[in-house]
Amino acid sequence: MALQTQEAEALKTRSSLRVPILIVVAVVVVIGLISTMRHGALLIRASKVERQTMSATISTNGKLEPVAGFEAHAPAATSVKKLFVKEGQTVKAGQLLLQLDDAPARAEAARALAQVRAAQADLNAIKSGGTREEVITNRAELTRAQSELQAAQRNAEAVRKLQQTGAASPAEVQDADARLKNAQNQVNLLEQKTTNRFSTPEHERAQAALEQAQAAYSAAQDMLAKSNVRSTVSGTVYALPVRQGAFVNPGDLLVQVADLSKLIVRAFVDEPDIGRLAQGQRVRITWDALPSRTWGGTVTQIPSSVTVRGSRNVGEVTSEVANEDHKLLPNTNVSVVITTARHDNVLSVAREAVHQDDGKRFVYQVVDGHLKRKDVETSLSNLTFIEVTSGVPEGATVALGSVNGMALQDGMAVKTEE
Repeated sequence: MALQTQEAEALKTRSSLRVPILIVVAVVVVIGLISTMRHGALLIRASKVERQTMSATISTNGKLEPVAGFEAHAPAATSVKKLFVKEGQTVKAGQLLLQLDDAPARAEAARALAQVRAAQADLNAIKSGGTREEVITNRAELTRAQSELQAAQRNAEAVRKLQQTGAASPAEVQDADARLKNAQNQVNLLEQKTTNRFSTPEHERAQAALEQAQAAYSAAQDMLAKSNVRSTVSGTVYALPVRQGAFVNPGDLLVQVADLSKLIVRAFVDEPDIGRLAQGQRVRITWDALPSRTWGGTVTQIPSSVTVRGSRNVGEVTSEVANEDHKLLPNTNVSVVITTARHDNVLSVAREAVHQDDGKRFVYQVVDGHLKRKDVETSLSNLTFIEVTSGVPEGATVALGSVNGMALQDGMAVKTEE
């Protein structure tokens, strides 16, 4: 019950305060009306229709990066053996920048080379029918078998001739033919062992083992080569995050080099503004680290898609920025202003002077001490001015608003504030 009483008292207090406030507002309005009637004209703020250069811009943020550069990453877990350059130093293409400890890489390359040689030897052995010792043995056995075959052939021929004269029995002929057949089989077997000892799958496995060993050796050689880091471009060492003797993990950044006389800025434009972009538009860059400096560039690529970045739907636009004195640094965040349109020597009025009614824009022109509504056509605008393409002449005076806050009306008698 006490709580209800307090709420009732608070409501009564607010009601009692609202009445004096309304009275004060009414008094102010009445004083304004009396003042206007007494002097015969409403005091207003006004400005002239003047010519100036109007620009439409898009302001956003961006990040700098090199146009073309070189960067190296640790190929494996190792340590930095020696540094040959310092950050900020100018280097040439092919120059040695740093050296990693290559002892593990050398050991791995030696092991890989041994595997290549072993796999090559296995493949050669399969292609030639076995090891050298096996080949020599097989060839000697084949020679003996061929001699036996020739002897068996001569014996079989002689026995058949003797059979014709009755000097050899059918059993002797049968034995001679059996000996010849066995000799021929032995020759065939040894020839197969010499020329086609291994099957096709065995050949394929040996070939695959060799290719795998060669790939491992190539990777070991590549890692060994990467232990000596050389720049592929001429430019400035703008990032050197490692120190001599420091341990690095695979993939750690070692060094970055680029020609800093020209940089790319990647800016992010909100989706509604993307349609205003075009290649070749002027770009102005500012950097908080050097607030008194500005850099100029041009749009080189407009967005081809829209992505989500935080709470914004944006398109990525790239621009080239001249940086002859190398003051701008890669990987820094900058402010970007893109000029999407520019009209020189055009009529403009203050934004405050332009009103809108039923889709039409108009201003109140001061003519002979009275307000006269003039419909206008507008074009470019910025934070303070709007370009006027028709409706009012150059030098005309237009009302901005009344001094006492009263609404402006067509035909109202006014006088401008001094």
